[in-house]
Amino acid sequence: MINFQRILKGTVVAAVLLGTAISASAANIAIVGGKADDPFFAIVKRGIDDAAKLVQARGGSVNYLALQTYDNIGPDAAQLIRTAVSQGVDGIAAPNWVPDAQDEAYKAAKAAGIPILLYNSGGTDKSKELGSINYIGTEDYVAGAAAGKYLAEHKAKNVLCVNTVPGAANLEARCKGIVDEVTKAGSKAVQLPLPATSFGDKTAVSEAIKATLMKDDTIDAVITMGNQDADSAAIAIQQANAVERVKLGSFNTDKAMLDRIKAGTQMFAVDQQGYLQGYLAVFMLASYVDYAMESPTVPILTGPAIVDASNVEATLKGVEAGVR
Repeated sequence: MINFQRILKGTVVAAVLLGTAISASAANIAIVGGKADDPFFAIVKRGIDDAAKLVQARGGSVNYLALQTYDNIGPDAAQLIRTAVSQGVDGIAAPNWVPDAQDEAYKAAKAAGIPILLYNSGGTDKSKELGSINYIGTEDYVAGAAAGKYLAEHKAKNVLCVNTVPGAANLEARCKGIVDEVTKAGSKAVQLPLPATSFGDKTAVSEAIKATLMKDDTIDAVITMGNQDADSAAIAIQQANAVERVKLGSFNTDKAMLDRIKAGTQMFAVDQQGYLQGYLAVFMLASYVDYAMESPTVPILTGPAIVDASNVEATLKGVEAGVR
């Protein structure tokens, strides 16, 4: 697991590199990210803000451009990239949630001479295709496969993969990885796609999951794509009187989820370590713009990391520190 204390101590070294150098100009960069009330992106934003202090210490700036909703995620993210281009920034980091909608915006940035970096979503191949300086995050199909393998190893026979932002490439890839790995093990897995308007609507999501569990009593595992939906799934499992038969898993981590793992009411979570994604996206992009620094490691993977009863205590310490 990542030693976050070491990462944060490394800020001192980074500050020397960024704060004392005397290059001709300092980076002014834009970071596109998720909604302000998305608990996962709140952790990503913490990493962005911490790294931004280093950029600001030498006269640069970091502008966070957040989506307002996930209803039209691809075109809205593309518009934020175009906004950054029009502002004349020195670099842009953004997830590539919906390539068909976003790729042209990335290409416009490149045509304007603006370096781009993909983080959180997109993957290595897309990063290379678009000419991104790197990809920071998880390979979502691989993360889904890791979750599917974990479920299969723990005897899940009929898995429900809940997706509240259908069409988002990263979430579709995760569910596909889960379905493929569970199917390979001789069991069954299907996706439950819910409208993007249900994202963050705990009642709507829990009711949809509860109805599905009550309709099919052979479902013995539910996995969600994020923190809020995991809370909804926990409520649904309880209301469907399915606590004894249905295992719960999710992507990302927060205290409520980890407390459930500790209490035995949630089996596991797949952590992609969003703090690192935000921190490294800012640090790597600013370093590239200011000093032409590049990482020899492509991609820079921040997950998947399985959190279960065996390591939940250490992970809770990361939550207390605001980095997980």
